[in-house]
Amino acid sequence: MKKVSLAIVGATGMVGRTLLKVLEERYFPVEDIRFFASEEDLELKVFFLGKTYGVEMLTEESFDRKIDIALFSASEEVSEKYAPIARGKGVVVIDNSNAWRMDDSVPLIVPEVNPDWIERHIGIISNPNCSTIQVVVPLKALHDAYGLKRVVFTTFQAVSGSGVNGLKELENTQNGEMHHLYPHPIADNCIPHVGDFLENGYTKEEVSMIEETRKILNLPELKITATCVRVPIKHGHSISVNVELERDFTVEGVKRLMYEYPGIILVDDPEIDAYPTVLKANGMDGICVGRIRRDPSLTNGLNLWIVADNVRKGAATNAIQIAELLIKKDVL
Repeated sequence: MKKVSLAIVGATGMVGRTLLKVLEERYFPVEDIRFFASEEDLELKVFFLGKTYGVEMLTEESFDRKIDIALFSASEEVSEKYAPIARGKGVVVIDNSNAWRMDDSVPLIVPEVNPDWIERHIGIISNPNCSTIQVVVPLKALHDAYGLKRVVFTTFQAVSGSGVNGLKELENTQNGEMHHLYPHPIADNCIPHVGDFLENGYTKEEVSMIEETRKILNLPELKITATCVRVPIKHGHSISVNVELERDFTVEGVKRLMYEYPGIILVDDPEIDAYPTVLKANGMDGICVGRIRRDPSLTNGLNLWIVADNVRKGAATNAIQIAELLIKKDVL
């Protein structure tokens, strides 16, 4: 795999630092690397492959040098402004914000699901929502084997989905301090409110999951509904998924399908209390699937429990897998 010049935008944040860790673990072929952050983080240092690096302020001139790939882990506003600038200077941007996910000209990629979309890019590639990433892989396996008719998501999302501020909010409210980030205290609580509410009563997070799943699976008419819940867990999203399939199945057949599908780790043996938990999934790149059982309330109904590390596979690892695809398919 040829070496590339890399830039990390948002290098000092939680996902940014996880990107560095995953790059090291996967022996990503880095020829040269630069780190960009906001003005308030310029005094921070970044450690990568045994070296200490300074952080540069992101400006419109930041990409006036040889950079092949830029991994963006910043706000929508930053991505909306700087991703087109980088693209205009020959950089391929892999963006982790919501800025480009539903743009028809921007591929939304999970490498285990739609790797060929990498060839469609015109300089910007979008990394999906963390919850979407972990559900579309099992759903792709099911769709290929049995066809999807309807999907119901219920998510249980860790506070790290809100970044460092979410972790601080959990710690503060556990210590009896007032809540600021969430509308209610998150300590000892579950809040069915992730993202802003829309006029239809759904939240932005719920609508994002629905729309992104349809886009990634290339099933624009798929019937989907979702409820997203914030829970007092630091890391790891759990999702209860109810699926109505087009064709009949056996539970053992579904288990075998999940066991064999790339990126999925089957954890399903009720006799020994084996099922996915966030503690088991933390630090892993795989998507853990278990509690596979038939739903007798409808024809061809199925229930699954899906757990993944939202900062790794749900953000950093998926972005790096996309970068690896760019190099492998030589479409930089």
